[in-house]
Amino acid sequence: MGWLTTLSGWITPAFLVLSPILSYSDQAYSMYRTRSSAGFSLDIPLIMLVASLLRIFYYPGAKFDRALLVQSFVMVAMQVILLKIGLDHRPPPYSKGGDAAMPFARVHETRRPFNFWQWRSPKPYWQFLVSLFMGLCLCEFLLAPLPWIYSSYSPLIGFIGLGVEAVLPIPQILANMRSQSCKGFRVSVLASWLVGDAMKMFWFFTSKTTIPWAFKVCGMFQACCDSFLGIQYVIMDMS
Repeated sequence: MGWLTTLSGWITPAFLVLSPILSYSDQAYSMYRTRSSAGFSLDIPLIMLVASLLRIFYYPGAKFDRALLVQSFVMVAMQVILLKIGLDHRPPPYSKGGDAAMPFARVHETRRPFNFWQWRSPKPYWQFLVSLFMGLCLCEFLLAPLPWIYSSYSPLIGFIGLGVEAVLPIPQILANMRSQSCKGFRVSVLASWLVGDAMKMFWFFTSKTTIPWAFKVCGMFQACCDSFLGIQYVIMDMS
């Protein structure tokens, strides 16, 4: 068992650091090659950028394993590239005004308050991300010298960031339930998620480095969601 723990301690951190590139580089290249981001959801970079930025600012108070910190920086870089390519190559509107003119608009998509993350111009997307980053920097600067507040603030943004990331599979689960089909959801993606979950769970609970419980709890929730996706895929594929 000792050799397995040691091997996991080397392989899993490397896999986690590279996982943003392995998971999303093909999507980015496909959109760039075809000059179209049709079918790509902007919610993916939104969720992952918010989660990763919160994890980065969680690090000073938690001092968790550096591999997880490096992964957050890599994820931010990868999602910024995805967002830039997605906005540059979004499908042209086929009508003036209305949902059809909205970038990435989907049939029966619900309008969000202030059209959040459904803007027509690319500028508000970057303004939101810069504002979020500057807000986190300001909170860090103001609260870090106040340990009685910072001791609560740091775990809070950690749980929020990891919780946001953990709910990423839920839209796919709901979409499958609505359509009663897993068509378009690749089994290779599901397999990579399940393998990644297994590696993370083993590493989280056997690593000798610091892994806060926020990572473990949110990781277990995400693993449950991914496992449910696997069961859903098998049942719907057999029916």
